[in-house]
Amino acid sequence: MTISAITSATAAGTGASQKAGFGSLGQKDFLRLLTTQMQAQDPFEPVDNKEMLAQMAQFSSLAGISDVNETLKSIAKKLDAVLGAQAAAPAVATSTTSTTTTTTPAS
Repeated sequence: MTISAITSATAAGTGASQKAGFGSLGQKDFLRLLTTQMQAQDPFEPVDNKEMLAQMAQFSSLAGISDVNETLKSIAKKLDAVLGAQAAAPAVATSTTSTTTTTTPAS
């Protein structure tokens, strides 16, 4: 079975995903492609189990990497907020110390 046969078979179903690019392909797209691949395969020469497992493992790895990427983006946003707060802290401290006056008791 060729890739072009699978691509042409799924072109109508993944039109929205193709417009957004391959970076937006998700689990739903993978399952649709896998289902189409299974339907289009030759029953006398089915896809090798090792090949199928390799495809599933690649997708699982990709999903895990996507989750890690989202987590790192969240951490980066929080660190930016902390750094912004730290940068603002000395400015607040100097403005409060300049407005306070010290008084000494009279002897």
